[in-house]
Order: sequence, then C-alpha cells, then structure tokens
Amino acid sequence: MIAGFVRVGVIASAVTLFGATLGTIAEGARAQDQGVAEEARTIDQISSGNTAANEVRFVASPVVQDTDTAEDGPAIVLPPVDVSNLRELVAQTETGDALTGDLKCLAQAVYFESRGEPLAGQLAVARVIINRAESASFPDSYCGVVRQRAQFSFVRGGRIPEPNRNSVAWQRAKAIAQIAERDMWDSDAEDALYFHATHVRPRWARSKVARATIDSHIFYR
Repeated sequence: MIAGFVRVGVIASAVTLFGATLGTIAEGARAQDQGVAEEARTIDQISSGNTAANEVRFVASPVVQDTDTAEDGPAIVLPPVDVSNLRELVAQTETGDALTGDLKCLAQAVYFESRGEPLAGQLAVARVIINRAESASFPDSYCGVVRQRAQFSFVRGGRIPEPNRNSVAWQRAKAIAQIAERDMWDSDAEDALYFHATHVRPRWARSKVARATIDSHIFYR
C-alpha cells in the first residue's frame, strides 16, 4: 500500500509540475504579445504625433540639408552694409587694391568725366557706361564703351589717361565703380544710356528721353 501511495504521489507531483510549467510558458507568451502590442501602439503614436509631453525621443542620425549644388557652386554671402546714404557706402567700400581690366576703365571714366560732381552724379556716369556695355547698341565691355570713338572727350586716340592715383578723387572713383558694378545703390539715372553737360545742347538729345538732371549733367534714355 505504501508503495502505491508513493507512486500516486509522484504522478500527482509530476502533473502539478507540468501544469505549472505550461502556465509559465503561457504567461510568457502573453507578456510577449502585450510587449509587441505596446510597441505597435507606441509606433502608431509617434507616427500620428500623439506622444506624451514628457516622452523622450531620439533621432538615430542627424538630418543635414545641403544648401550648395554641384551646378551653382557654394553660395557666396556678402556681409550686410548698414548705411543711410551714398557717402557712407563710399566710405565703407574697400579701395586699397589696384583695379584691373574693365573695372579700372569704369573708374577712370568716373574720375575724368565726373570727379567734380556730387557722388550721385558720379554714380550716374558709371551707370551709363554699365548700361551701354549691357546694350546691343554699344561695345560689350566697359573698356570698349569708354574707348569708343567720339564718345568721351578725355580719351585720345583710343587711349585712356592715367589718374592721379594718390588723390582722394581717384579713391572715390574706385569706390563708385565697385558700387555701380555690384548694383549696391540705386541711381536716379538707373537706365540712362546718354548724358551731357547742362551748358551744351547737343542735337541728338532731342530724340532722347531725359531721365534725370544731377548737378551739371543731364541723363537720357
């Protein structure tokens, strides 16, 4: 009898242990299912923007926006210029480096044609030369415009004379040339192609439209 009870007890214990094991496995499966469901809900919340206010979120890798393009090259950003008038802009414009090529021809024209004029008049002269270079009716460079036959009285035989490089007037002319070239300041003669002194009345002026009179020059389109 004792042996029979022992066998029955052993079997009962085994059955109990087996049931407990099954229960543990089932509990683990339920926990795993709950974890998957919770993860799915979290993903849905993040996708819809319904995350809790105090929830910490991480970005795996930074988002970099490349502003340069291979075709255009890197963007060049010029520092802002804070000025209230043309005189201040001229004072802030760098004139230490020697000008070459077209920009020098532009500055020479400003110097010889208008160095006695106010800055607005000098800028207007520079605009005329730039506008001519951009027009199909004139040479396509500043030097070509200035050297064009019978256009500027200071040009002799196609030769542009040298200015007084140590003069304040030359430094101003260089600054004005750069300001006009970069279109940094508006001119009253913005689209003008012609000009003459106020003390003369050339015949060609009758067929042109006057744009502005600045000191001793009249500008036309």
